Amino acid sequence: MVFYKAEEDADLQFCFPDDLLWDELDKQGIKLPVKMKFVDIVIEREKDVLLIEIKDPSHARSPDKERNSYLKRLQDNSVLTQELIPKARDSYMYLHLMARDAKPFKYIVLLGLDAFNSEIQKALLGGFKNRLLTNIRCESSEPWKLQHIADCVVMSVDSWNQHFGQWPITRISTIAQDGA
Repeated sequence: MVFYKAEEDADLQFCFPDDLLWDELDKQGIKLPVKMKFVDIVIEREKDVLLIEIKDPSHARSPDKERNSYLKRLQDNSVLTQELIPKARDSYMYLHLMARDAKPFKYIVLLGLDAFNSEIQKALLGGFKNRLLTNIRCESSEPWKLQHIADCVVMSVDSWNQHFGQWPITRISTIAQDGA
């Protein structure tokens, strides 16, 4: 098993089997193309490639003011247009130029929303996938001629663990609290 956190102080930890074909695309400390934004993880499966972006406003060390600011940015679509869409486009372009685009791409946005109540989570997630996919396919006045992202999904930590139980995510701060 391999454990992965998107950042050193991240609160979400993935557990991947040794034989899984995955790569950390948004690596820190190495030379990457200038001005390009990348998703956190790329997982290559038999029939597709998963581009995975992790956003965790529920991180145990996030102050309430920062959480609420992020919530507002999720609600007004600025996270979608300024962060998520460029990361999908740039990650695809990079993988295309590296000849790693033979399979369909699916974009997964993992939102750690467990610090918010279920009504807020439902309100945020309702329609988010459709807005995301529509905007990925049409970033300007004219839609892209190629559909570089076949589909996308927005998931919570719980829905990730239900759908991808073979690659579970744990919240480190919860484990620490339970063990204390």
